[in-house]
Amino acid sequence: MKISKAHIWDYTLTACFFLLGSIYLLFTIALLICDFTYIKPEFLHKIIAQEEIRYALKLSLFSSSISAVAALLMAVPIGYILTRYNFRGKSAVEAILDIPIVLPPVVVGLSLLLLFRLMPEKLSFAVIYEVPAVIIAQITVITAFAVRITRAVFEQVNVRYENVAMTLGCTRWQAFVKVLLPQVLPGLISAFTLCWAKALGEFGPILIFAGATRLKTEVLTTSVYLELSTGNIETAVSIALVMILFSSLILFIVRKYGKGLNREAAV
Repeated sequence: MKISKAHIWDYTLTACFFLLGSIYLLFTIALLICDFTYIKPEFLHKIIAQEEIRYALKLSLFSSSISAVAALLMAVPIGYILTRYNFRGKSAVEAILDIPIVLPPVVVGLSLLLLFRLMPEKLSFAVIYEVPAVIIAQITVITAFAVRITRAVFEQVNVRYENVAMTLGCTRWQAFVKVLLPQVLPGLISAFTLCWAKALGEFGPILIFAGATRLKTEVLTTSVYLELSTGNIETAVSIALVMILFSSLILFIVRKYGKGLNREAAV
């Protein structure tokens, strides 16, 4: 059977796509292999047992959790308003909300530092180079991502469901809680986990705004920086492996349980 030129081009294009995708996939796998084979498992356990690393791990988990909750609490109403209302200046608001995404991380940290320098002295000293600075730096960046995700989640639900509920006697709040929220809950859970992972990996804003003081404002990302700056590559790789494991766990939760929640919502 003679193959047409159109089919040849289709096969060629498909092969190119698979080739390019395979190159990036193999490259990512190579990165992970290099990380996991660089050090021995017993050395990883020894590093995690250090007081400074355990403190950085606890602060990272705590601050990421607080930041993800705060970001979602702000992103849900913002995403709802942007998808359910039309108002003058909406495009400008959307552009402003995206600024933390496009700004270099160091610039975000510097801007936070300048802003809180203008605050009352007691508030300034209580935040800058303290644990609250870590949380605020994370919230500033991940809220913009949370808004984008929640907007996409709300846009997937037809507004007619809420309109029907309101014509049957529900208030807008009741329509939101009883009609919209159950449908978007899986997406919001995925948004939370992704924001948590994003907060865990923040570095630039934290380094500028909170510093990297041992047993005070040191998180896992700044621990990697400190260990590399002193030549302790094995320790830096060990901390990186911890972050990789947490990131893998987040991906598992999003892909596994998120799909299950979507099926339950559909039922």
